[in-house]
Amino acid sequence: MSDDNKNNPFSADADPELNYASYSLDEMLEAYESIDKKVFPDRAEALRKLILERQPSISSINHSDEKIIASSRVKFHGSGTEFFAIWIVNILLSIVTLGIYSAWATVRTNRYFYSNTEIVGHRLAYLAQPMQILKGRIIAVLLLAIYLITSHFSPQAGVVVILLIALLTPFIICMSVRFRMRMMSYRNVRFNFKMRYGRAFVVFFLFPILGLISLYLAMPWVIKKIDEFLHEGMEYGNKDFKPELSAGEYYIAVILSGVIGVVGFIAIAITMGVGFSMGSLENESWSVGKILPFGIAAIMYFLIIVVTSAFYKAHIRNHLYNSTRIKDVAAFKSDVKFLSLAGLYATNYLMLIFSLGLAYPWVKVRTSRFFADSTNVTVFAGIEDVVADSGSQDSAVADEVVGAFDIDLSLG
Repeated sequence: MSDDNKNNPFSADADPELNYASYSLDEMLEAYESIDKKVFPDRAEALRKLILERQPSISSINHSDEKIIASSRVKFHGSGTEFFAIWIVNILLSIVTLGIYSAWATVRTNRYFYSNTEIVGHRLAYLAQPMQILKGRIIAVLLLAIYLITSHFSPQAGVVVILLIALLTPFIICMSVRFRMRMMSYRNVRFNFKMRYGRAFVVFFLFPILGLISLYLAMPWVIKKIDEFLHEGMEYGNKDFKPELSAGEYYIAVILSGVIGVVGFIAIAITMGVGFSMGSLENESWSVGKILPFGIAAIMYFLIIVVTSAFYKAHIRNHLYNSTRIKDVAAFKSDVKFLSLAGLYATNYLMLIFSLGLAYPWVKVRTSRFFADSTNVTVFAGIEDVVADSGSQDSAVADEVVGAFDIDLSLG
């Protein structure tokens, strides 16, 4: 055994008593790939268990033939200053052209954020063309105008239009998600979304009705089924996304968010009560003692909304990413800390308020960087076998209708 190999922790001849627990995840992955598993099966198994403890989403190491190419955090390279220059030009040109340039503004913005997002050494690409967006936007505006005019002159006809939109919502959502996925590529391979209209009707129309009938008790399960449907339909080339979601995690997110909210509102009530009791001792009708409780309550209300939304978002995002993989291609890991996310939300709101909206580019960039830093992607050797779909020209109509009619659509 040579001294060089003995001192190299990634060599098969390395000291078998090495303490891999002190290694970083990347070092563990490198060691696991270089170790001779036939000569040192016990050490390889111990290292595999350590990796799974550090990043449970890498289930490929669990006695499978998938070979890890690389694993790293997602990196976002954009800056607020750069995006501000793009953003302010987009606004000015959209105003001058009466909104026509907004299609080009959307493309420029998406291309900036996609091209600055690096996943394991490669960057995303946004492939939509401005004319696709513009055509879809014009049709969406015309549909919205028809609805508003119809509702104004005939409320009954407006109700019919609303029911028609509700029935078409599953179709519209599927088309919208398909457009968004088809316009994104990684390593020159497009993403895609499988169209399953019958299932979409059940998930987006019938399940929400069930949630309402159950007095919202089934709503966490409904949200889980919606997320499951959206991510099961996603494809990378010819490879499917495989989510394994748990309804229990959605109930935990909803219940604990509710508990945080209830505790917070109780604290507001106590604060207001104490404040009014102290203020009643003062004679002035607008004394500081009488106004202060309202100010404190407003701040507390703001913090409650921020914390509860951050907890729910962090819990669901972590579960969604950690439970989804692309077989033989990639595994994902999200470790968003809800207090850190709450701090991000709070400072973002304050930046927007005190800058009168001018801080928006910095808010968007720091949010993108936060979620990138909280996401790890492990790429397997099977990514080399992914077959790119040549595809066809896709329409942006559905995506613009989703925006025009304010249909909430989140992809995590």
